Amino acid sequence: MAKRPSVVAHRGSSEVSPEHTLAAYRRAVEAGADGLECDIRLTADGHLVCVHDRRIDRTSNGRGVLSTMSLEELDGFDWGSWKNPWAELDDEAELPDPDLTKVLTLERLLETVRDAGRPLELAIETKHPTRYAGLVERRLIEMLDRFGWAHPKIGTESPIRVMSFSWLSLRRMRVLAPGLRTVLLMDRVPLRFRDGSLPTGVSYAGPSLEIVTAHPEYVDRAHKHGHQVHVWTVNTEQDVRHCQDIGVDALISDRPELAIQTLATPPQTSPALPAQPSRRKLHLPLRRSHRPD
Repeated sequence: MAKRPSVVAHRGSSEVSPEHTLAAYRRAVEAGADGLECDIRLTADGHLVCVHDRRIDRTSNGRGVLSTMSLEELDGFDWGSWKNPWAELDDEAELPDPDLTKVLTLERLLETVRDAGRPLELAIETKHPTRYAGLVERRLIEMLDRFGWAHPKIGTESPIRVMSFSWLSLRRMRVLAPGLRTVLLMDRVPLRFRDGSLPTGVSYAGPSLEIVTAHPEYVDRAHKHGHQVHVWTVNTEQDVRHCQDIGVDALISDRPELAIQTLATPPQTSPALPAQPSRRKLHLPLRRSHRPD
């Protein structure tokens, strides 16, 4: 039987709760996710916040470029109502739930991981390009050092891994914190790495679901080079089972509850039917993937 991949909640349980809110992450933890995933951006006054887009228009009631705003400014916006704009507050509620509406700092998310009461990993994606360039990685290491997670002692492993589509970002991380695991995210595999190898110092491969659907053999190739394979974004039962069948090590999902339930349930088998002559050749279609950047 194929091994069970770990389930990583993409921006929390973001199919149900507003992405990157504390409520979305707490829901994922309660569902039993093995890990959480977040994107980080740097504010104008040097704080790391968990926000995906360069602009705040899509996921808040504000407008503008995040990197030009202070944390205080960002904290004044509503980061949750866009998910369910027709919902009304309970008549007895005086204020909206801050876990659903407040911008989430990386520090608060790290506290959530620390206080989970069980082993829990966090995959942090650095967003590039950005006006702050390498300052993002330096601030990240400073924050992780406060939790004792930037430079794990020999024989131990940090619960943190850093992901990026930027090879340069991962190279900075290798210099600043060589003990941290890194993941190279890919929406296409560069020609020189199609044999399953990765740039020097990169720990894991992070291909899209589309890549491993079209080229499932890539997983074995990466494993032969000693690399784990973490796939994004896996949101259907069919795709969860496909990822398990081809041996991926972790799947990143907007629907961690569904992924966990699917992996815990044996696949249904249909009664054997008499073989029928094939009338046409079947082709496996490529699936469109939601790139996490």
